[in-house]
Amino acid sequence: MQFEKPLIVWSIAGNDSGGGAGLSADQRAADAFGVHLCPVVAAITAQNSVGVAHIEPTSSEVLEAQLAVLAEDMPPAVIKTGMLGNASNVMTVARWVDRLRERGTVALVIDPVLGSTTGASFANESMVQAYREWLLPRATLITPNENEARRLAARAGDALPVLTPNIDSIPTIARTLRASGAAAVAITCGDSSSISGQSVDWIDTPHAAGWLALPRVDTLNNHGTGCTFATSAAAAMALGFVSADALVLAKMATTHALRHGYAAGQGAGPVASRAGFAIIPELMPQMSWGESLEFGDEISPASASEPALDLYAIVDSADRVGQVVATGIKTVQLRIKEPPAPDDAWWSVLRDAIKASVAVCRSAGALLIVNDHWQLAHELGASAVHVGQEDLLALGDAGRAQLARTGMRVGVSSHSLWELARSRSLNPLYVACGPVWPTLTKAMPWRAQGLDNLAWWVHMAGVPVVAIGGILEPGQLSLAAQSGASGVCVVRGLGDDPSKTVPIWQAALVHGRAEPILPTPAMPHPSLDTTS
Repeated sequence: MQFEKPLIVWSIAGNDSGGGAGLSADQRAADAFGVHLCPVVAAITAQNSVGVAHIEPTSSEVLEAQLAVLAEDMPPAVIKTGMLGNASNVMTVARWVDRLRERGTVALVIDPVLGSTTGASFANESMVQAYREWLLPRATLITPNENEARRLAARAGDALPVLTPNIDSIPTIARTLRASGAAAVAITCGDSSSISGQSVDWIDTPHAAGWLALPRVDTLNNHGTGCTFATSAAAAMALGFVSADALVLAKMATTHALRHGYAAGQGAGPVASRAGFAIIPELMPQMSWGESLEFGDEISPASASEPALDLYAIVDSADRVGQVVATGIKTVQLRIKEPPAPDDAWWSVLRDAIKASVAVCRSAGALLIVNDHWQLAHELGASAVHVGQEDLLALGDAGRAQLARTGMRVGVSSHSLWELARSRSLNPLYVACGPVWPTLTKAMPWRAQGLDNLAWWVHMAGVPVVAIGGILEPGQLSLAAQSGASGVCVVRGLGDDPSKTVPIWQAALVHGRAEPILPTPAMPHPSLDTTS
């Protein structure tokens, strides 16, 4: 029987003789993601669950030999570093990253292990400076804890008020580290006592920035948490996820590992990474929209009593709203494309269309969802709006709070794991998952989600999910409905005469709902190319 070769991650780190952190934790995390870990020993420690007694860096010659032989036969998709022992080893790693990148793309995840939670220091100032000069400029992602981040950011001679010891300074420190060359930064703040009941990490990546939050796991067995987080992110990146999505998965995997930590000695026991973390709904984090540490209420799985959105028509005029509502459709979105420079005449047309659509839907008992123009929609009596992620970001904290005060229900688009996590913080009416199939309705960088990701969204979102994108045939709608989605969007498929097409779509919806629900995949697939 032929098996596909697993993706390869190199972990260049220290060996923990107690089996809790370092390469031992890295191996468990890699196994949970199904990637192959090559454990490269950069330092040997004599430690147990109580403390670290001795550290012996591997010589640069021995480190060089390990990397050279691996490069011949098992080149990595991602290199993750942990304890490197000394500045010479830091430089050796940096040179090998450059050599490997001459052959192809290799991501570098840096876990700057500068000290232990028991108080042992693993790095002097020359070592920290080597990280700044040699590894930060090459890093695809760096995952320091709070203390490590502050130490790396505090360059000699810099006036850095950001180093005041409070969590509000963390986003500024992350920007400092990105300015030093790191493409993405995740500062883990699980040890902070500032956030009651929550474990939060600040991420700053090319695609998204915000706080990732999950309820804190109250356990003494947390040895190897940082190693697990970094290796989980590296494994997810090896699977093709961009750093923002990889960090969502790392947050989930690490929380799961904390839940399964166990005592192996008299002190803190190891966290225990396990497969299966990616299909546990309560492990899906929330993500903030900005630097404010504010999140929605804790989300439970969507209530079975919540009315299904069913066939969800998207139209571009009040006349079309009337046509589709007349066929019995109960969910309709009015989406009128805004020109680059809207004039008074266009705004007047939009106002009239929303006003007429509100009246028609209210009379028919249908839910009208207005696309984007939430202030006008609220003024004219609409009860729901659909707002894209970029528009919600542009509102800022004050604008989002103003939208919430209107009392209108909000539907939110999502195309990636970080967008799903961010949507959840709004407790939305629904989250749209798309594009399920390739679509020409609008230009976008996203890969098709497919039925597998749609089924995963439905299982994990905790709120109703709407399928959207590329649904052109009734058979596609049946499959989307089979995922368990609360609603399925049809745009072009409504045709010129909805009275003829809608009954066909409705029958397809009923057929899909009658079929066994699609299985949930163990892991979603990436929805964005890493080069995007």
